Amino acid sequence: MASPPERSPPAARAAVASAPPSDWRKRLDRYWRLIRADRPIGWLLLLWPTWWGLWLAAEGIPPWNLLLIFSAGVWLMRSAGCVINDYADRWLDPHVERTKGRPLATGEVGPREALALFAVLALAAFGLVLLTNTLTIQLSVVGVILAASYPYLKRHTWFPQVYLGLAFGWSIPMAFAAVQNEVPPLAWLLFAANVLWSTGYDTWYAMVDRDDDIRMSAKSTAILFGDMDLAAQAAIYLAFFAGLLMIGDRVGLPWPYHVAVGAAAVQVGWQFWVARRRQREACFRAFLSNNWTGLLIFAGIAAALWLKAAGTNV
Repeated sequence: MASPPERSPPAARAAVASAPPSDWRKRLDRYWRLIRADRPIGWLLLLWPTWWGLWLAAEGIPPWNLLLIFSAGVWLMRSAGCVINDYADRWLDPHVERTKGRPLATGEVGPREALALFAVLALAAFGLVLLTNTLTIQLSVVGVILAASYPYLKRHTWFPQVYLGLAFGWSIPMAFAAVQNEVPPLAWLLFAANVLWSTGYDTWYAMVDRDDDIRMSAKSTAILFGDMDLAAQAAIYLAFFAGLLMIGDRVGLPWPYHVAVGAAAVQVGWQFWVARRRQREACFRAFLSNNWTGLLIFAGIAAALWLKAAGTNV
């Protein structure tokens, strides 16, 4: 749907100045929905691996200033990512059942408004990064490039879900850089594991839209895998859990971590059971439940590091 003609800047400023409170509330509601603030699942799926990285880098509870900076930065960059994603997908979203009501798809928010909002959110996140060290600031530039370019991948490659994993996991090397002022091999191992996890849960998400994406000639791992989607998903998640076990062995994490990884594996098994018939709603439930996967792994890391610091592995 084409967006309505935009006013000239002076006319727009005059309209804003005279807008009644109800118009302001409507505009804020549109922006709130555009950044998906009413749907925190994306923020949580970004937050858990960020906290995995912070806790492992600090070998326990990280400095509170870094915890606040990264938690707020995750929210801001997830919001910015939603805006640029909808801007890039405005040709596709009106034709997809799940996304046709988004503010850019309906014309409630114009493309220029969306770009301005993306810039504000990205600059706010960068402002937080400036409170860290030089290496983290340098890495943040790569993070912005990944977040801004990801939405365009579904036009050109079958692997936008893998690229999403790169974008969603970039907070991990940044977390290590902020805490240790370096990015050790452990950070890259955790980053690789998170790319696998993100690819897995975003493939569940892509399976929800598969029919619409095929009709609109969009690309995804769900379309590429076809009838082998569940087998491919099993391989991705098995590789993810193998990576988690390697991390536990490298760090020497005691039993709470392994219990948590086992519980997360059971939870992922439930996802396969729910999505076994590939129904839209079931695949979406499988996607959403990855929040619990991330939480379980974080709880295992935090508890194991606490025990390790206490000097006991029993």
